[in-house]
Amino acid sequence: MSNSSESIYNLIPREEVKTEKPPRYMSKFREQVNQEKELNRAKSKTMGPAKVDVPSPEKYLLKHSKEPRLPERKLFAYKDNGKEKKPQVPKKTDKPLMGIHTQKNFIKNNAMETITAAPKKPQAISVDTENGDKQLLESSGLVPKYVKKKDYGQAPEYLQQRRDEVRRAQQAYDDYIRERLREGAMKQVSEEERQAVLQGLKMNWEELHRQYQGLSVVTDTVLKKQRKERLEREMKQLEKDMELVEKNKIIYVAKS
Repeated sequence: MSNSSESIYNLIPREEVKTEKPPRYMSKFREQVNQEKELNRAKSKTMGPAKVDVPSPEKYLLKHSKEPRLPERKLFAYKDNGKEKKPQVPKKTDKPLMGIHTQKNFIKNNAMETITAAPKKPQAISVDTENGDKQLLESSGLVPKYVKKKDYGQAPEYLQQRRDEVRRAQQAYDDYIRERLREGAMKQVSEEERQAVLQGLKMNWEELHRQYQGLSVVTDTVLKKQRKERLEREMKQLEKDMELVEKNKIIYVAKS
């Protein structure tokens, strides 16, 4: 006896044992599932550009049009308040009217109404391409629509309102200034004084600018940096003062 896997009996041919597989499981609902799956499917549905309705130029996007809006509040009322009640059920003693006939000839009346009816006016359209693309003529811009309005070419009403508001504000300011001048609480700076103040501001700016040009190029110390920043700050303030005096020809000074 040998415990090895090799043996002379292995040379004897043996019959091949074939294992039979059981039939594959097939659900009885297979055909129904396939049919339901094909109902919501379409070939090449996601290929190419989406086919959507072209927006009309008359229905352009308005401001706040996408914001949700609550419905208008209505007064609460019971349905059975006497106004919305259904008609009463007929009594068992009520009898419908029977045997009523009409002498009206509906065919003849319909024919006469059709003959005497005014013909419908065709809607005016405009064809703007060789392929026959069309649009309404009224909204195409080819018809003079806005020039026929009564207020065409006139200033809008809101501009007139703003003009009146500015005029009233200026009138109130002028009245305040006249009242303060009459009381002696302020005085108006003359043109000579204004020019003298402007020249003094320019001379001060030139002096600061001369000092600024004399600074060293390298600011390696804290004192140099602080002096440079102080000169720049004072020069900017003088520039604002000069601009204020140059723009305003009339200057009022309040008396202390």
